Amino acid sequence: MALAPCPPRRTATDRLRCHPVLEELLAGAVSDAEERLLIRPFATVEAAALNREPALDALQALAPASRVKILAEIKRASPSRGALAAITDPAALAVSYEAGGASAISVLTEGRRFHGSLTDLEQVRAAVSIPLLRKDFIGTPYQVLEARAAGADLVLLIVAALDQSTLVSLHDLIRELGMSALVETHNADEVSRALDIGASLVGVNARNLSTFELDPNLFGTLADRIPSGVVRIAESAVKTAADVAHYRAAGADVVLVGEALVTNDPIRTLSEFLAV
Repeated sequence: MALAPCPPRRTATDRLRCHPVLEELLAGAVSDAEERLLIRPFATVEAAALNREPALDALQALAPASRVKILAEIKRASPSRGALAAITDPAALAVSYEAGGASAISVLTEGRRFHGSLTDLEQVRAAVSIPLLRKDFIGTPYQVLEARAAGADLVLLIVAALDQSTLVSLHDLIRELGMSALVETHNADEVSRALDIGASLVGVNARNLSTFELDPNLFGTLADRIPSGVVRIAESAVKTAADVAHYRAAGADVVLVGEALVTNDPIRTLSEFLAV
């Protein structure tokens, strides 16, 4: 039996307790960042972030167009599916994504359950010239600075994981560093919170944070709440070109695809998805 959804507008702590897997992932990611902080002090990472070349314009790369755009993900594993692909050379996979027509690349940097790292992001940055998303469980300014220092142009912020003041401050920092934020939502209240902070890219994740079930129709129920001028990104529940077409028909400007690419030929699969 599916769990009841969390009531809206509760504190971040209460919302996370409704989503124990998300709570675990966020706590683990922040804890790992605190360990890295002991090795690379805040000032060192801040200086590295400020000294990077300017971030690429992800908003332009993902802007609405006459055909759907793909945000292609480098993803070795997930809590719901376990191991997906070894991906011993993330840079080579990223080159394939770029050659196949992806508009941007998502690099999972969470290590405990997704088996990613900031090293993956750095290697991918050196290999491709399209925008990169640091996809992780971001809860602190240090993690945002790490993203820019490693070459990210976008940073994921999950509304369900953050109270509004933290969401605002992290979103502001991302913009101050010249990056863009992909603000991920799962329901109407979260879409409202994302728009309240002025999000320019709003994602709707089809995966229920409590049950991990997928609802491919969730995007369609929320898309009209995202105004024109804001990039609409559909996330999860993509296996075939028909799934991409479903999201496109519901109003998606961009579809984030991970598992379908890492478990199939990426260039062929991207070609099929971009042809919808």
